[in-house]
Amino acid sequence: MKKKTLNIIKNDPWLEPYSAAIIGRHEDALRKEQELCGPDGKLDSFANAHNYFGLHRQADGSWVFREWAPNATGITLVGDFSKWKQLKKYVLKPKANGVWELKLKPDAMSHGDYYKMIVSWDGGSGERIPAYATRVVQDETTHLFSAQVWAPEAYKWKVKRFRPDTRPLLIYECHIGMAQEKEGIGTYVEFRDKILPRIAADGYNAIRIMAIQEHPYYGSFGYHVSSFYAPSSRFGTPEELKSLIDRAHELGIAVIMDIVHSHAVKNEVEGLGRLDGSYDQYFYGDGRREHPAWDSLCFDYGKNDVINFLLSNCKYWLQEFRFDGFRFDGVTSMLYYSHGLGQAFGSYDDYYDGGEDTNAITYLTLANKLIHEINPHAITIAEEMSGMPGLAVPVKDGGIGFDYRMAMGIPDYWIKTLKEKKDEDWHPTSIFWELTNRRADEKTISYVESHDQALVGDKTVIFRLIDKEMYWHMMKDDDNMAVARGMALHKMIRLVTASTINGGYLNFMGNEFGHPEWIDFPREGNGWSYKYARRQWDLVDRKELKYDQLNNFDNAMIHLISGVYNFQSLPVVKLWEKDDDQVLAYMRGDLVFVFNFNPVKAFTGYGVLAPAGEYEVVLSTDSADFGGYGNIDESVRHLTQADPLFAPSGREWLRLYMPPRSAQVLRLLRPEPKNPKRTPKK
Repeated sequence: MKKKTLNIIKNDPWLEPYSAAIIGRHEDALRKEQELCGPDGKLDSFANAHNYFGLHRQADGSWVFREWAPNATGITLVGDFSKWKQLKKYVLKPKANGVWELKLKPDAMSHGDYYKMIVSWDGGSGERIPAYATRVVQDETTHLFSAQVWAPEAYKWKVKRFRPDTRPLLIYECHIGMAQEKEGIGTYVEFRDKILPRIAADGYNAIRIMAIQEHPYYGSFGYHVSSFYAPSSRFGTPEELKSLIDRAHELGIAVIMDIVHSHAVKNEVEGLGRLDGSYDQYFYGDGRREHPAWDSLCFDYGKNDVINFLLSNCKYWLQEFRFDGFRFDGVTSMLYYSHGLGQAFGSYDDYYDGGEDTNAITYLTLANKLIHEINPHAITIAEEMSGMPGLAVPVKDGGIGFDYRMAMGIPDYWIKTLKEKKDEDWHPTSIFWELTNRRADEKTISYVESHDQALVGDKTVIFRLIDKEMYWHMMKDDDNMAVARGMALHKMIRLVTASTINGGYLNFMGNEFGHPEWIDFPREGNGWSYKYARRQWDLVDRKELKYDQLNNFDNAMIHLISGVYNFQSLPVVKLWEKDDDQVLAYMRGDLVFVFNFNPVKAFTGYGVLAPAGEYEVVLSTDSADFGGYGNIDESVRHLTQADPLFAPSGREWLRLYMPPRSAQVLRLLRPEPKNPKRTPKK
């Protein structure tokens, strides 16, 4: 009997030569699922390591602690409760399969006590933090980390059920610690009370929070994780994080977590580096153990215990904190033994040449399946730059199962354009192709810039456009040409990117109003300063500055897009592109987007072929409210002009006035039905 062809191959005939590899990966995942869960089991029933390992308070008040440490010869808990001495009472007993266990009476420890493990192995011993610790705190004086006994009253959720709005998905990328104005570390509570209202007013329906999992070095941006089950205590308590998520849900905002399963910090005392003294407990034991570019350790996804640790981690964050999904960091690094370093990925051959880590592909497939099994409305996003086919295709169709992939080529394109091209060399054909060139069966998250483009040593888009003039000429009564150009292009770049999405749009906090400063976390090189590890909200709050106008535009753009149901699914129909004029026009639903990228030419009565009818202007980048010159009369309605040549297509000439460096959005006015049906009276 002929095997059924997977939809991923049906939808892309160019993948047919690689069908054996694609089917093989798909079957690998199904086999591993059956191995882990049994013939009729579910991943949801398997991924419960967090409920078994770690410290748990029983119903009768007693305690049980377990750790997986197959290379250990002995484990003892030490802490406030033992005056940090190794007492016989706190010695764990070995069980089967490398598991160690300790059972204690209710008075053996208390909520708030600090503790660690002393792990012994042949040839050595050392302090360790439990792998499944859910609360890890750093001492302000010694800077050492300890686990903390955490057993408060259960948080009472206000929002019982929440379903993210993904039609379209509009993400506000953020970092709790640097979200405040002060030169210091912001908290979950401050973010909840001060920043969430801004995001809600801006119109975004999701936040993506970075640096949640505990990490020893603040400046790592949260990407060198030590304790995978512990929300970072530098921002507050777990209950305060839950309160933040609860409040976001009240405001209709989904909360997506940046989850790091691509690597782990090398630290041994704080992290998983040599938890039981061995080098290969959680990580590869050979040359693949260390990531050559990130100074970190790479998980061995071929081990069932490691898969259990990571899958259970996904389930823990979904259920304990009610996150609405994850953005998986560093997926490219996971997919290839080379970590994608130095590879061009110029053809399909590069995805199926044997250099792929099939264990990692299996893990990611199972992770996506588990997440959607637990919450069918959960959101999963892959940060992946190689373009691996099928990454955002459902598992049942032969894909890896992500809902979206980051369109990482788009910010690269904008930076390259800003760095290398004169304004007169911006070609609409190139812009449109770059923004709409994607796999038809995979949804993407488009963005102009994320936190990556704002890090010290790089420049934000607004700073590339205006540079040092931002420091002197951002008053509303200051008509500086460099600022005028920068603001005009900042708005146009965002509008053309956001309006061509096929999945979602992302903005990093502060960039909606053109935050001028880069991000630089405290480090020795800057005197451990927090000056650039914060957001200057006063810039947008001061009405005499032009940041307010950029913010007004972003708000108007986001509200326009979110006001069209399923905007991301509407076809992007090209109406006009002319490189010598630098004019681009396309249509989505009833909205026509028209761009004049020309730096000097204004066009009067410029014709764009569009569906016949009457149009009204609903957004103009040149509006005075948005820092423009108000040269587009937004009160004028435009009637198309017939042309016999194009009559068969139903298109007519939509003639517009287009100032230089401007964009406008027009809506086709649909006639009211002549005989509307009346609802009969009851």
